[in-house]
Amino acid sequence: MTPVRYHIRHDTLYRYDQPVGESRQNLRLTPRELPGQRCVSHKVVVRPEPQRVEDFADGFGNMVRSLHFERDHDELFVRAESWIELDPRPPLVLESSPPWESVRADLAYRAGRTVSPAMLEACGYLFESTHVRVKRDFADYAAADFGPDVPLLLAVDKLMRRINKEFAFDPEATDISTPVTEVFENRRGVCQDFAHLMLSCLRSMGLSARYVSGYILTRPPPGKPRLVGADATHAWVSVYCPLTGWVDFDPTNALIPSQEHVVIGWGRDFGDVSPLRGVILGGGGHEPEIAVTMVPENEFETLYTNAEAPVANLLQVTS
Repeated sequence: MTPVRYHIRHDTLYRYDQPVGESRQNLRLTPRELPGQRCVSHKVVVRPEPQRVEDFADGFGNMVRSLHFERDHDELFVRAESWIELDPRPPLVLESSPPWESVRADLAYRAGRTVSPAMLEACGYLFESTHVRVKRDFADYAAADFGPDVPLLLAVDKLMRRINKEFAFDPEATDISTPVTEVFENRRGVCQDFAHLMLSCLRSMGLSARYVSGYILTRPPPGKPRLVGADATHAWVSVYCPLTGWVDFDPTNALIPSQEHVVIGWGRDFGDVSPLRGVILGGGGHEPEIAVTMVPENEFETLYTNAEAPVANLLQVTS
């Protein structure tokens, strides 16, 4: 296997019912630099132009661009474009990971114990957060896959595949405010919900797991062209395993990410890695229009230079 390269375009458009007098927005749209993932280029276009711009890394190491608008505006458009190169990931032998109980014991707090920086970081992902719950119900559900002395990564893989099998993908079933307990009860949701559910199960078992935000390569239906703007952001989970480090699992697709997942950032849950979040003065009612396109390098020129290229969202032709 050889490295692959993708072009990603992520557009966000707010049309406000009333003028916005002042606004502060934080963008988390910069792909992370990771072993096996390189950001070859990245640029962000914003209209109107902000009066102040600041770049910094948040507490999880994700790159953030902070925008401050001080003049009236009734529309906000943000386009982030990136070229990303991914290396093939080395084979992962799930059975060679340590028993899950030993990992849980290593993560448990013991007074006076000195732990490595990696273990200390992992301990920050053991607890409840805004969208993730630690409850007996989630532990009971996960227990079917976490038998005595089962290797950690093998147990996590089984849990991922069971969630994929038993929960239905339904974009109409939830929104960002839907509690994970409701997702668990109704057995329906989207990638964000399945990530929060799997995190709840793992943390309820005393294991360290974090929420990963990014993109996944999608394929058009057979015989249909790839559409500009038809994709969306994606979410999955990453589990801490001593010696191996962090290992990704995608419950929406029941697979271990390789060369078709691009990482933007990670945190305790969606709230830590929202692509665009801020506060406004004024504006009235407003809902974002979002259009994402992730395309392999060999399709880029054909898709974007063809004047008749199919467009899934008019947002794509506003600039």
